[in-house]
This record gives sequence, C-alpha cells and structure tokens, in this order.
Amino acid sequence: MTSITGTITINVQADAHGQYVCELLSSVDQLRDEIRCYGQTREHAIAIALEQLASKYRQIAEEGQNKDWLAVERSESGEAIQKHYHVILHYERVGKAESKFEAMQDTLMGNTVVENAKVTLIEIDATLPVQPLT
Repeated sequence: MTSITGTITINVQADAHGQYVCELLSSVDQLRDEIRCYGQTREHAIAIALEQLASKYRQIAEEGQNKDWLAVERSESGEAIQKHYHVILHYERVGKAESKFEAMQDTLMGNTVVENAKVTLIEIDATLPVQPLT
C-alpha cells in the first residue's frame, strides 16, 4: 500500500480593508506550491484556498487515468460493460442581486451551472464507498 505524507499549512490574516488573505502551503505528494486567496471572512478565504487545492488534485486524479473518452469496453459476448464514475461539477460565479434568493435564482436559470461548470470524471470501482456531497 502506498502512503502519502506531507503537510498543508493555512495562514489567514486580515488586510487593511477588513478582508482576509489566506495562504495555503502544501508539501503533499506532487503539489509543493503556495495558494493565495482573498475572502470576505476567514472561513470564506480558507474555503476558496481549499477548493483550489482540491481542483488541482481532481485534475491529477483524472489525468492519471489517461482514459480514452470514447472507448467502450465489451464483454466476451460483445455487450458494453457499464462502468462507475465519480462525476464532480464545480461552478463559481460572482453575481449582483437584490437578495440571496435572487442570486440563487439567477444562478440556476438556464442550466448555466451545468453548462459552465468544470466537470471532472473519475472512473471508480463499483464497491468504492464514495458519498457525493448533497
């Protein structure tokens, strides 16, 4: 079994404008870099930094499979073999609205979330206990 050891250091500081700057330093596996993000609160800044780190790992996981998008594996009888995929959609936007409700409605209109999302498809074993976020 392969083991990965490293550290993720998070440092959050308020700036002169009352906003927060998050510096995330990662020495885990292949990613030895620094992420710097701004947020309205400490938690917002941390969430953005962690999402950027997660995005890098999703990309590594997907690219590591090096799968042909159109390839279909077939059984000996010629039937297509159904596979399992962890499908991850990530969508962000900055919008102007009169209320939180209006911001949500503006986001959902016209399926822009699905159309403009970054989609990651990772093939998984059928028995892997992945619990999608709800």
